[in-house]
Amino acid sequence: MKKLSFFAITILLLAFTGKNNSITDKERKTATELLSQTEQGVFNSLLGMSDAQLNFKPAPDRWSIAECVKHIAVTEHMLWQMTEAALKQAPNPEKRADIKATDEQVVSMIESREHKVKTAPPMEPQNTPYKSTADALASFREAREKLIQFINTTDADLRNHVVSFAAGTYDSYQMVLFIASHSNRHTQQMEEVKADPNFPKN
Repeated sequence: MKKLSFFAITILLLAFTGKNNSITDKERKTATELLSQTEQGVFNSLLGMSDAQLNFKPAPDRWSIAECVKHIAVTEHMLWQMTEAALKQAPNPEKRADIKATDEQVVSMIESREHKVKTAPPMEPQNTPYKSTADALASFREAREKLIQFINTTDADLRNHVVSFAAGTYDSYQMVLFIASHSNRHTQQMEEVKADPNFPKN
């Protein structure tokens, strides 16, 4: 009987200490810090902005700060919806071969303003559901808080749920980095607007 009990305990221990496909503590910390820093970056860039400053456009074909905020908010939701949908499906590790970038390269590539990219129509500011900058910011804050909570607590196999779309192929962990980096990309754009010589003083 004692031998049987020992065998049963051993099986249980093996079950609980088997391979864990969740992200590492270091990966979790990296993503959380990037999400928090880039969220704060958006709000810092908007401190003290008047309506005139929010709506100033450096040129007819360039976005205002208010439009950048709407784009950030709607893209945050759309990118996460794609990622969440992938996580609800069976793992597809066979698609990892299509991933062309490391985690560091994802962040660097998305944050870089060197190459401009035309966004898809649903993510253009005029096509978003937000009526004001405040609406967009509230949506962004709520989505970001949920995403930080998710990345801090999930045990999902983020590496083996791969997402493919127009911007490339990334695993779900990289998609979280993509989301964080995307908001920073457009925070930089807002700073470019503020640096325009015709930007309103108040």
